[in-house]
Amino acid sequence: MINREALVNVGLLVLRVGIGIIFVFHGLPKLMGGVETWTQLGSTMSVMGITFAPVFWGFMAAATEVGGGLFIIFGLLHRLVALMLIFTMVVALLVHVAAGDPFAVYSNALKALVVFVAFAISGPGIYSLDYKFFRRIA
Repeated sequence: MINREALVNVGLLVLRVGIGIIFVFHGLPKLMGGVETWTQLGSTMSVMGITFAPVFWGFMAAATEVGGGLFIIFGLLHRLVALMLIFTMVVALLVHVAAGDPFAVYSNALKALVVFVAFAISGPGIYSLDYKFFRRIA
């Protein structure tokens, strides 16, 4: 007999590892791009009325994608990291929508947003560092 709970946890593991790897590789060029890249990326916060410290915001967005991707892979501080990535995807989505980009352009940010909302709700599953060390929050 197949254990449904085990399959759900394996599914969460596969999803975490897959999305985590994608976000590490997606954010790495931004993180390695330096001040010029961070400034450009951080200036997108103007869509939310935040126009100060674009280098800081750009660096934080890139670091959240890379570091968050790693934390998602291992299921470490999973819900907190998912919330940080939700914020990052909301900003990306707003930037694309405000620019009048077509759905095909902003759909990747929207898909990632849905995944991170689901992660924040579901938690990382039993195959995670949160479950091993912080079972109460996993």
